[in-house]
Amino acid sequence: MYKEAREYLNEITKYGSVLGLGNIKELLARVGNPDKELQFVHIAGTNGKGSTLAFISTILKTAGYKIGRYISPSVFSYREKIQVDEKYITKTSLGTLTFIIKAAIDRMLMEGFDHPTVFEVETVLALLYFKQEKCDLVVLETGLGGLLDATNVVEKTLVAVLTPISKDHMEYLGDSLQEIAANKSGIIKKESIIVTANQEPDAMKEIRKKCCAYKNELILADFDQTDKIAFGLLSTCFDYNELKKIEISLLGSYQIQNAILAIETVKALRKKGFLIEDKAIRMGLKLTKWPGRFSEICETPLIILDGAHNEAAAKRLKETIDIYLKQKRIMFVIGVLSDKEYEKIVKITAPIAVKILTVTTPNNKRALDGKELAKVVKKYNTNVYYMPTLEAAAIECMKQKNQMDAIIVFGSLSYLGEFERYVNSLKGGNGYDG
Repeated sequence: MYKEAREYLNEITKYGSVLGLGNIKELLARVGNPDKELQFVHIAGTNGKGSTLAFISTILKTAGYKIGRYISPSVFSYREKIQVDEKYITKTSLGTLTFIIKAAIDRMLMEGFDHPTVFEVETVLALLYFKQEKCDLVVLETGLGGLLDATNVVEKTLVAVLTPISKDHMEYLGDSLQEIAANKSGIIKKESIIVTANQEPDAMKEIRKKCCAYKNELILADFDQTDKIAFGLLSTCFDYNELKKIEISLLGSYQIQNAILAIETVKALRKKGFLIEDKAIRMGLKLTKWPGRFSEICETPLIILDGAHNEAAAKRLKETIDIYLKQKRIMFVIGVLSDKEYEKIVKITAPIAVKILTVTTPNNKRALDGKELAKVVKKYNTNVYYMPTLEAAAIECMKQKNQMDAIIVFGSLSYLGEFERYVNSLKGGNGYDG
C-alpha cells in the first residue's frame, strides 16, 4: 500500500501550488478535522525555519513531550516531512492514511470541488498522523508565505514564530519586504504568543501592526543579548540572558539566532502551561541535529551540504565559511531554481571558491539549467565547469581529496538528498530508504 500511496501522491503533483484555505478546510472536515484535536507551534519566515523547528521540537522531546514535526521540503527521504519524536511516519501509516484521504477527495470531486494540491494532501496526512499518534504538541513550518499557506488552516496556535524575513517568492508574496512580512505574519492568531527574530524595520512594522490588532504578546529573541560566542569545529558556545555557556551542535553563526528563537519559544510555552526546565533547554539545544544545514557528509574529501538558496542565506553561508574555513581551498557545487535571485547568490559566494561545478536540479520544473548557471557564475569566477548529472558532480568531488580542503554543495535543498546518496554510493555507504 505504501508504494501505491507514493505513486498517488506523485501523480497529484500535477495540480501544482494554489494558495488559499478553502479546499483544505473542506478536506479536513471530511476526514474528521484532526487539527481541532491538536495544538501547535507555527513557524514562518524566509530563512532558518527548519533549524528553528528542530531546536524547538528537540527541546520539547527532551522535556518529555510527544512532539509532531511537519517540514517542507524534505531533503533525504519523502517520509522525513512527517515525524513524531524524530522518527519518520511509518510506511504502513502513510499508505493507510493516504487512501483515507483519497476516498474523501474522490467524494469532493463528485460534488464539484477542485482537486486539492499535493501540499494540501500532505498537510492533512500529517495532521491525521499526529492525531493518531496522540501528540502533545505539533511544531510545523509554512510551505510558502503564511496567510494563505495550507498549514495556516490550524487554529490552536499557542506560539507563532517568525524567523528572519527577507525577499523571496516575490511572485507570490509581494514585491516589497513590507508586503512579504504582512503575508508571513498571517500565521498570527488571537491569543497566540508571538516570538520573532531581529527583523528589518519594514518587516518589524508589519509584525507589530498585526500584534496590535490582535493584542498579542510580542517577544523579541534579540541577538544583541548574546555574549561570549565561541565557535568550534564540533559546536558553538554562547551566553544568552540568564542562560550561560549554552552549547549547540549545529554549525554556523546564524544557528545562534535560531537557537535563541527556540529558547524564547519554549519560555512562551511555559506561560501556556508546559513544564520545561532549563536543563531540558540546554540538553535539547545540544542534541539538535538538522541534516543539510552546513552538515558534513564525507570526511575525505570534506564535503558539506548547505541549504542556502537565497540572498540572505548566501550571506550567512559566506559568514560561516569565513569562521570555519577561512583561507582554505574551497570548491562549490551549485544548483538553483530559476525563480530564485540566483545571480545575487552567485555574486556573494563565487569569488571565494577556487573552483565551481554547476548542476541542474533534477526532476524539478523550476530548475535553472546548469549551463545557464555556469554563464552567470563565469562573471564572478572563471574557473567554472558544468556537470551534466549529479552523479558526474559527485564523482568529480570525490577526486578532490588532495586538491581541495573543503567542498560545499548548496543553492537548493531539493537536490541535496540525491547528491548525498551518490556520495554515499561512491564511498560504499547506505542507499535510499524512501
